[in-house]
Amino acid sequence: MSSTVTLTITTGKLSGKQYKFDHRSTCIIGRNDDCTLQIADNIDMKVSRYHCLLDINPPEIRIRDLGSLNGTYINSKIIGQRKADETPEQAAKNGFPEYDLENQDQVQIGDIIFNIAVEAEVERQKTPHLPKPSENQKLNFLDIIKNLLNLADQGNQNLQKISHYQILKSLGEGGCGEVFLAQHQKTQKLVALKIMLPAVAATEQGVRMFLRETENTKCLQHPNVVELLDYGFAENTFFFTMEYCEGGDVWDLMEKLGGSLPVNIAVDIILQVLDGLEYAHNAEIPYVRLADGRLGKGTGLVHRDLKPNNIFITKKDGQMVAKIGDYGLAKAFDLAGLSGQTFTGTKMGNPVFMPRQQVLDFKHSLPEVDVWASAACLYNMLTGKFPRDFDRDPWSSVLNNQPVPIRERDHSIPEKLAEVIDLALTEKPQIYFQSAGEFKEALGRVQGEN
Repeated sequence: MSSTVTLTITTGKLSGKQYKFDHRSTCIIGRNDDCTLQIADNIDMKVSRYHCLLDINPPEIRIRDLGSLNGTYINSKIIGQRKADETPEQAAKNGFPEYDLENQDQVQIGDIIFNIAVEAEVERQKTPHLPKPSENQKLNFLDIIKNLLNLADQGNQNLQKISHYQILKSLGEGGCGEVFLAQHQKTQKLVALKIMLPAVAATEQGVRMFLRETENTKCLQHPNVVELLDYGFAENTFFFTMEYCEGGDVWDLMEKLGGSLPVNIAVDIILQVLDGLEYAHNAEIPYVRLADGRLGKGTGLVHRDLKPNNIFITKKDGQMVAKIGDYGLAKAFDLAGLSGQTFTGTKMGNPVFMPRQQVLDFKHSLPEVDVWASAACLYNMLTGKFPRDFDRDPWSSVLNNQPVPIRERDHSIPEKLAEVIDLALTEKPQIYFQSAGEFKEALGRVQGEN
């Protein structure tokens, strides 16, 4: 049996109603009609529009108040509340801490009380686990990858996909892993060799789920998508060999050019990114959850974490080529419950390239969230700034702060281009460009007029 978290309402008109979570998920509770768990106006007006956020990774559950007017209570103790004369936008500047919930805790919002029931999975996967580092100690990923390569060369069958590789240097480190430049000792081929370690005890179900998503990524074959060459799981570590892009990522390029990019370079990069997205959103992939719950072949893969750091640069025939990297892996790792509760925590950082739809519906993101993110990347590449203003609570900022028109950031942005970018960042009532092709066509028209 998999771990579950169940919320049961024990008071008022909704008494007895249950909400059960058995997978990695988020849940926003509030009166707004786009909340995951909506409390209608006629049920309880003491509940704010966006009251609180639950970050769920069964059997763990974490809660954060989003600057509600009447506060959120855990076992009768208040954990967050804005001042009576503050707006939600003003309260977001303060930020509120997160709290871990346990079995039999009670959460009260307005007059509604939820009982929390947690059932933990009995058996965890029996794989070797690395010692958990203390707060002042971090994992040495270089030592970990060298150990894996040594085991591979000694004949470990689970690591043969990375045998005969030599580490040349680190290319970058994230919260759960690191990417290295590696060279095959026989063929001399250069690859990006990435390792990722689960932040929590890995269940067999979580490992299988992530490896299925990785196989989906491996099926993507397009000039504007970084190719995943191979992958595996051994010694409690996921490893991947990927196409190496010698030009680094767009964030590196921006830093080299003073923090932003010229219009022609930025637009060219995003047009190529949109080519890659248009392909990936329509590609046939082997593992999709079908309407009847079974896994089968389906169409389309959403990235869900597009940002300048995930857009890589290389050259072909003297021309700059942009490639989307880490396609779907970071979010699949999180959805498989392997990264711990990092959606609202500090490891994931600010959701600066996320539309509000993705915060509201984290698990079931649709292709248009990538289209919005590509527009956010273009905005950032042109101005060096993020589309919306962020306060101390980034999640509340996404829900309450609208994107700032790009010419308010930089009046030198061509007017027609600015109009298209501002349209692409429209989120209400829905994301304006629903497909990569639509945004690409609009950008292409503007580019043709210049």
